[in-house]
Amino acid sequence: MTQRTEVVVIGGGYAGVMAANRLTQRDDVTVTLINPRPDFVERIRLHQLVGGTHDAVLDYRKVLAGGVRLVVDSATRIDAAGRTVTLAAGAPVAYDYLVYAVGSGSADPRVPGAAEFAHPLAGLEEARRLRPLLDAAPAAAPVTVVGGGTTGIETAAELAERGRAVTLVCGGLLGPSLHPRARRAVARQLARLGVTVLAGPDTRVTAVSRDAVRLGDGRELPSAVTIWTAGFGVPDLAARSGLTTDALGRLLTDETLTSVDDVRIVAAGDSAAPSDLPFRMSCQAAVQLGPQAAETVLSRLAGNRPRPVDVGFAAQCLSLGRRAGVLQLAHKDDTVKKYHLAGRPGALVKELICKGIPWQLGHEARKPGARTWWAKDEKRRQLLRTERATTPATP
Repeated sequence: MTQRTEVVVIGGGYAGVMAANRLTQRDDVTVTLINPRPDFVERIRLHQLVGGTHDAVLDYRKVLAGGVRLVVDSATRIDAAGRTVTLAAGAPVAYDYLVYAVGSGSADPRVPGAAEFAHPLAGLEEARRLRPLLDAAPAAAPVTVVGGGTTGIETAAELAERGRAVTLVCGGLLGPSLHPRARRAVARQLARLGVTVLAGPDTRVTAVSRDAVRLGDGRELPSAVTIWTAGFGVPDLAARSGLTTDALGRLLTDETLTSVDDVRIVAAGDSAAPSDLPFRMSCQAAVQLGPQAAETVLSRLAGNRPRPVDVGFAAQCLSLGRRAGVLQLAHKDDTVKKYHLAGRPGALVKELICKGIPWQLGHEARKPGARTWWAKDEKRRQLLRTERATTPATP
């Protein structure tokens, strides 16, 4: 009888689902996916859930291979020596290989009053708690969105289009990851929607109360509902389990996504820090890192040397309500180009991408391993070579 290899994937987001699906191409591998909820979360649509235009969830049967065992529970500890995962409610799960894909969530705001009175928007439960609060607030009540990045911009636009009086507090630049041309296009559309945008160094939030937001320049903004989108953090599962992490808590790996502590643990998605040079937290990176983490496991099972990771970026896309958007083109190393697509065409492309990602997950479920190439970022390889050449050898 052929001995089966048990592979456990922790985290059922974009990276985890792609990894689990890719692993099913070997008949002698049993794949278990541990996830705290029974549905797949379309995280890139959470701002729509808050705005009431999408529920942001899918049945796992649409995106997960039928051969994957789904365990709805939360992992509380990884015992690397014993090769087991402790669960919050169920019995421990044993593994031969582990894929660490726990994703990211809201960061601790560390601003007085923010934890008590601001509402984060990085996960499904947070979005579901926020939605009824907005529904209960009067239509003219002031809503403040803190954070000028993609999530903040999309949330502000979605709510303004629904008739809300929204102020977007950037704490710095509006859309800092965008080219200035695309940033201006975003600003114009937010203005059309009636969003008040406060940008610049004096707009850093210094305190949040039940009905107001205080800025660094002393201004106090009335706010019936304050939404916090400034920054992301990662779960501390790896650190709590005694595994080596980077400063943010991402699992530290080599370029094959293998933990620096244990050859049987690989990482993917927002919670991975290959060579302490992590990729931008994004769906775009996750759907590439997930299958490559699986390929590292499959290579070891086949007795082959795993390949180094290759992740290439193409663009950033933002929704600006349901009728406008911006597609910011990018180089493979994630630096922006001067070209962008705005307005209605930008919205159509963004929606195509949002619909295309579940299709991509489902395609990997039906035909695991169909995609075998990845965009290569030569600048990353050059940077790593330079760092290794200039790093003193350990005595």
